[in-house]
Amino acid sequence: MNTYLLVHRQPENYVGTADTAAAWKTWFKQLGSHLMDIGNPVFERTPVGTCGTPLPLGGYTLVTANDFAEAVELAKGCPIVEEGGGVEVGLLTPVPGREHPARIF
Repeated sequence: MNTYLLVHRQPENYVGTADTAAAWKTWFKQLGSHLMDIGNPVFERTPVGTCGTPLPLGGYTLVTANDFAEAVELAKGCPIVEEGGGVEVGLLTPVPGREHPARIF
């Protein structure tokens, strides 16, 4: 299994509600054993250099998947997508001798 970083990009002026909080909890449950780190939201942010998207950083989640396609499928269920935001998916590749502390061996 590989570890993937899911970067949540929220729509402008996004405001969470009780309904969106429930949707996030449901998605985290649906991830099941793929969920490594529920992550955290981001509240204060600013881009430095070219970041490639006008959507602001909203938070992150770490998941495991057999391959990139499976990680993308997991990301498609993220509630931020339904709210008009997006998710960037990236394969975390450990540097020998410096494995990510969230990675379980």
